[in-house]
Amino acid sequence: MYKFILDRIDQAIALKVPATGIGLFRVFYGLITLQEIIFLFYFSHLIFDPIPFIDVEFPAIPLFLSLWAIIAGFVVVGYRYQFAVFCNYVFWIVFVNFTSMQRDFDGGFDLFMVGAGFFLLFMPGDKAFSIDSLRYKLNFPFRHYSTYQPVTVPALAYYLPVAICLGFLYFDSAVHKLFAEHWRNGLGSWLPATQPYYVSAIDMSVMLNNEVLEKVIGYTILVFQFTFVFFFAKRHWQIFYLLVGIGLHLGISLSLNIYPFGMAMLAFYLLIVPFAWWGALGRLLTAKQPALTVFYDQQCPLCNRAVLIMNHFDVSNCVDFKSAQQYAQDYPALSNISADGLLQDLYALDAQGAVYKGLDTYIQILHKIRYSSVLAGLLSLPGIYWLAAGKYRAIADSRARLACDLACLPQVAPNAVGDTLYYKLFEQYGSEHPKGLPIKLAKITMVFLLLQLNSTLHYGIAYRLHLDSKQNVLTDTLSKASNALLEVSQTFWGIAPHALYLHDHFAGYDHILAITYLDRQGVEHWLPFVNQQGRLLAPNWGRVQSMWANIAVTPTINNVRLQKFIMKVTAFWGQKEGLDLDNAKFIIKMKKIDAPDTWVYDQLHKNFAAEWTTIGSATWANKVISFDLPQNINAL
Repeated sequence: MYKFILDRIDQAIALKVPATGIGLFRVFYGLITLQEIIFLFYFSHLIFDPIPFIDVEFPAIPLFLSLWAIIAGFVVVGYRYQFAVFCNYVFWIVFVNFTSMQRDFDGGFDLFMVGAGFFLLFMPGDKAFSIDSLRYKLNFPFRHYSTYQPVTVPALAYYLPVAICLGFLYFDSAVHKLFAEHWRNGLGSWLPATQPYYVSAIDMSVMLNNEVLEKVIGYTILVFQFTFVFFFAKRHWQIFYLLVGIGLHLGISLSLNIYPFGMAMLAFYLLIVPFAWWGALGRLLTAKQPALTVFYDQQCPLCNRAVLIMNHFDVSNCVDFKSAQQYAQDYPALSNISADGLLQDLYALDAQGAVYKGLDTYIQILHKIRYSSVLAGLLSLPGIYWLAAGKYRAIADSRARLACDLACLPQVAPNAVGDTLYYKLFEQYGSEHPKGLPIKLAKITMVFLLLQLNSTLHYGIAYRLHLDSKQNVLTDTLSKASNALLEVSQTFWGIAPHALYLHDHFAGYDHILAITYLDRQGVEHWLPFVNQQGRLLAPNWGRVQSMWANIAVTPTINNVRLQKFIMKVTAFWGQKEGLDLDNAKFIIKMKKIDAPDTWVYDQLHKNFAAEWTTIGSATWANKVISFDLPQNINAL
């Protein structure tokens, strides 16, 4: 096994590929993190307060979420990359392990984001679509952007994170699925999508009511997950795994209300896109001919930096920047402009021969870059245009021109930046120890493989087959050692059992609860939480759905936990709805549903149509809640 891994790593290091996919992966990872932080902001009192809005235990949470949001923004734009991804990694670990997110509000994808965040520490995420790459170019203002070669990185930077974060996860999940009857029946994707607590607002009944289709999907998922880690990088199979994986996780994002999980997994598929596709996409997006030619003072540092900045954001190469000193005489339309005039302002010439100068040139550049047209429109507004023109004129007239010739131009600078872990490992250590790098990475991969095997063998097999009995001293000792190792791997690398939506979750899941309230006139209203169908309403999805559907309401309801979460939900949404909690009465309703292991036609709508019955109430008085609930809800 070690020799096999070493050979594959050696080959992947030798293969140089575009950095495009990794740059886009960084962007989408940052955006997913940012949306989750916004979600935590909105539900901060529900998630972090012992009693929402009443007992605020962590008043500094908004401050730390704000800092995390800034860091996530840095990750998105690729600014101070190494610092940003390290801080983001720490924030994920702290929030997941040291707040109520750890148990009561598990998002279902938190550990996955921790693992992905760890690998981003060592990935060349600053090589494409990043502010850092622009900052590096600005250090050499007299070096034209056309002299920079396309950045390439080892294919291993793509393959290794995918193999460990996706491949290991899929294989572990598939092992668990074999012990679930509905998965063995081919209904693994069908059953969750028929349960009111788990579905989104999109009605997928057309697919759910086709038994053959659902079983094809279910068995395809099993085969896909078992084989992914072995074949996803094979050239002839890559497109198959790419399309099936995108379909699987896009389906999760659209049909179920755990969209953050689906979107986080989808982001990883940017790393599986065939490398040749990035080149083809680039050629498709690149303009055949520049729509605008801009002339600038080649000897002015400020002008050169402005050109580097504008070219950096012109991803379609719609604007061509030329030296006024070298090329202006080749264009008759500029012949009536003096040499001093050309050097004093930024001039532009469009495809129709129209000439622009000064601020109008910047407006045309923003238009031609396409996605920045809104900014061009804003700059063209009368008041804003007048202010911007004055500011431009002041800068243009006061800039100090730096006389420079070829003798003062810097030597050709390296394309790599030396302050990232990727550079230190692959560029620096790899060049000094070309044979040692594959060996080191193979050993590290073996460690991750052993950590995943510990989780899979313990919880995917031994636990399922009841082989971890505490009656035996040896098995008890091994079980404790395995758990201790799992605590470490789960905390820092996100390696944990992936036993999601299995038989031990749905077996006996035959009742769900909802909450209504009475207004001052005694009229009953549904709390904006669970609706009449039994669906959890947006935005109560993701980790809030997990709290209610996986912890509060389970096949065997625990009254202590249920009362805790009824208290949190009523206090939170009562405040949001403007209710006076001291005079508020909430009604607890229950209805029967089915979670069968065999296919049933129109099961989703049957569960939707089941009738609610009132089983109790919850009343607030003087910031204290009291309950009138049956002692054994499971027996109802």
